[in-house]
Amino acid sequence: MTLSGERIVVLGGSSGIGLATAQAGLREGASVVIASSQQARVERALNTLPGAEGYAVDLTDAAAVQAFFARIGAFDHLVFTAGETLQLGSLASTDLENARQFFNLRYWGAYIAAKYGNGSIRAGGSIVFTSGIAGQRPRPRWALGASITSAMEGLTRALAVELAPIRVNIVSPGVVKTPLWSAMPEADREALYRQMEQKLLVGHVGEPEEIAEAYLYLMRQTYGTGQVIVVDGGGVLL
Repeated sequence: MTLSGERIVVLGGSSGIGLATAQAGLREGASVVIASSQQARVERALNTLPGAEGYAVDLTDAAAVQAFFARIGAFDHLVFTAGETLQLGSLASTDLENARQFFNLRYWGAYIAAKYGNGSIRAGGSIVFTSGIAGQRPRPRWALGASITSAMEGLTRALAVELAPIRVNIVSPGVVKTPLWSAMPEADREALYRQMEQKLLVGHVGEPEEIAEAYLYLMRQTYGTGQVIVVDGGGVLL
C-alpha cells in the first residue's frame, strides 16, 4: 500500500493540515495538485512543494469547481481540508448570515468538490474529508462548529454508499496548531494551547504533520470506507 505514482488533489492545500498532507504525499512519491482561494497563498505553498501544481479556485463556486476538475483531468485521491478561521460564539450572539457563510465553504464546498470531482477519480481511489471533534465533544460556544463537523460525518457515510467503490472517509482532528485559530488574539491562542497541553493525554497540542498521517493512511488502505478517524491527543476522552 503506497502512494508512489498516484495523483492527489488537495483542496485547501496552501496551509495547515492540507499543506502538510500535500508535502507528505510528495515525500511518498505521489504527484500533487493543490487548490486554494488566493493565488498568493497558492504560490507560497508551491515554494515548499517541488513539482506540484497549484490553482486559485473559489471552492464555494460550483461552476469554478467544475471547471477546475475538467482542467486537471484524472487523479486517484481527493482530499478536502479547506476551511475559514473557526467561528466561536454563543447562540445568542451568532450572526445568522455569518453562520450560513461558514457552512458555505466547510460543508457545501466539500459537497461541491465530491459532486464534480468523483467522476475523475481512478479505480481504487478515494475521497478524504475533514471534520473535527466538536461534534463528539462540544464545548460552550461551539454550536456552529459542532453542527458542521457532524454534518460532514453524515455526508461521508452517505457518499461512501452512493459513490462505492470509491472509498469515502473523514479525519476528525482535535486542537491543532494551524491558521484556523488565527482569528483569536495571539495571547488567547497561546493560552489555549498551554491549557490543552496540560489536559491532553499525549501531553501536547497536535501539529499539522501529525494529522497528515491520518489522511495518508486513508488514501493508502483499500478496505475501509465510511469511517471517521479521530486524531485528537485523547481530547474526546476528557
